[in-house]
Amino acid sequence: MSRDMNWKVPFFDLVFGDDEKKAAISVIESNWLTAGPRVKEFETAFSSVVGWSSDSVAVSSATAGLHLSLHALDIGPGDEVILPSLTFVACANAVRYVGAIPVFADINNEFDWNMSVTDAKAKITPRTRAIMVVHFAGHPCDMDAFTSLCQENGLVLVEDCSHAHLGSWKGRPVGTFGETGCFSFYSNKNMTTGEGGMVVARDQRLVERMRMLRSHGISTSTYRRFKGHDYAYDVVELGYSYRMDEIRAAIGLVQLGKLRGFNMERKARDERYRALISTHLPAVQIPFPHENSESSFHIFPVLLPGNGEDRNEVLQAMGARGIQCSIHYRPIHTFSAYQGVNADVPVTDGIAGSILTLPLFPSLTDGQMDMVVDALRECL
Repeated sequence: MSRDMNWKVPFFDLVFGDDEKKAAISVIESNWLTAGPRVKEFETAFSSVVGWSSDSVAVSSATAGLHLSLHALDIGPGDEVILPSLTFVACANAVRYVGAIPVFADINNEFDWNMSVTDAKAKITPRTRAIMVVHFAGHPCDMDAFTSLCQENGLVLVEDCSHAHLGSWKGRPVGTFGETGCFSFYSNKNMTTGEGGMVVARDQRLVERMRMLRSHGISTSTYRRFKGHDYAYDVVELGYSYRMDEIRAAIGLVQLGKLRGFNMERKARDERYRALISTHLPAVQIPFPHENSESSFHIFPVLLPGNGEDRNEVLQAMGARGIQCSIHYRPIHTFSAYQGVNADVPVTDGIAGSILTLPLFPSLTDGQMDMVVDALRECL
């Protein structure tokens, strides 16, 4: 992306090398591209990294993972799912896919953009079936509080870990607290397969059901039939085409091996940004201010001074200087497709217009970071 657009500092840049290229070529040379042995190997490796007796299901996207999770957990029409509005729209879309109703909860405060357990508790009704937490920017939610809340109210807990590869809460990996944990391998994530995702779960029956649902509800895999292990199959229930292919799985295996190093690089750049901004731009607020070695440091969002009327102008001015920024996120309840959905989230509404996300990726240089901060000072 950065090479095509000629950004001085792109929002993110892929860290791919010969290992990823060789992995992709090896799949092509194998003459088997759809889900097969490399997908299984990737699932096994991911489970090993996450630990806590989790098993993994490779899917075509984290959105597919969220959908499969809710479907496999029998969340359906008329059920309510509590989730934050300050997240990517896929979370609420997945709730709607199964006919359930998204109920938006507020964030904690202007320095902690994770969902408030207090507000989530206040929004539980007799129709509530699940809570979907999102580990915003890679910073873990209070999983002790959310686990207790779900247990006390008989609710299902789903974790969106799209930002939180290798993140943990008090030493325990995120994704292992809920019934499922869903990870994204989209291009700008801490590790990538281009498109793709992974669902982890500890209940083997749930794992097997999601594996079946990801492939049309068919009882045996295409690869097993190809190898002659199964000659017949049944369609057990309505399923989807959510498989991951072999090329993505092969790339994912390489990226998984580099993930811990990528996260360390992100952490170092996060710390340097904080030092630069506190020195040169003290009016700019940085969320999640406390040192948190358990974060995966996926993105670096800030709050601009003022009431938000200048944010879009700053975004455009940064772009004019060759600095590609973004916004994480426009709250879901403000989109046209969600008009009419009840959303009493005053803290979210209060910060939404001031959010700006600065470039962050493992190969971001000190010079590029200085350029970002200098440009932001000029734009403000």
